[in-house]
Amino acid sequence: MTQTVTRWWLVRHAPVVGAHGRIYGQDDLDCDCSDAALFAELAILLPTEPVWLVTPLRRTHATADAIHLASGGMKPEIAIEPDLAEQHFGDWQGLTYADLEARRDGVYHRFWHAPADHAPPNGESFRDVIARVSRAIDRHTRQHPGRDIVAVTHGGAIRAALAVALELDPERALGFSIDTCSITRIDRIDGAGEGASWRIVAVNRHPQNLAR
Repeated sequence: MTQTVTRWWLVRHAPVVGAHGRIYGQDDLDCDCSDAALFAELAILLPTEPVWLVTPLRRTHATADAIHLASGGMKPEIAIEPDLAEQHFGDWQGLTYADLEARRDGVYHRFWHAPADHAPPNGESFRDVIARVSRAIDRHTRQHPGRDIVAVTHGGAIRAALAVALELDPERALGFSIDTCSITRIDRIDGAGEGASWRIVAVNRHPQNLAR
């Protein structure tokens, strides 16, 4: 039976700088791409001729650029996919957790009782993130069947992708640890007469994470 395997390589961006303990979500902050050895190892682990995706946030662009620089090859065409962006925390972006604790409207406490379903004011819930990440995965899998797709994205989006692949309750998907500069690999398997299924190849693979 012929099968088509589309391989998703989900890379979390490099460490954010300038957050100073504040919730940043979709705030467009810089990241630290100074560890050349780390990016050289990432370049070795990733496929050589994939489809490249980043989000509208510049920390994913900078991370992709650092990987390409480390590989020594020409920079490929990169598409921007907004549906793979980090969770939007609405009015909470730019605030510290202490700021939220001090509020008396009760919204923050309700959020942490059910973080997958409650959205910050003018923001989105994690369940919302899963819905849009699922759309992006389905769309690009249809557009690039049988290809390697490298998406430089965010921790929340990667957890959402795992929720899609494993059909997890959103609350359980929040339990995944996703380090910066780590690789999570999920394969979409389509076969005639068999529908579609997912294979989880790696989660949070990082050159240093086993030593942490």
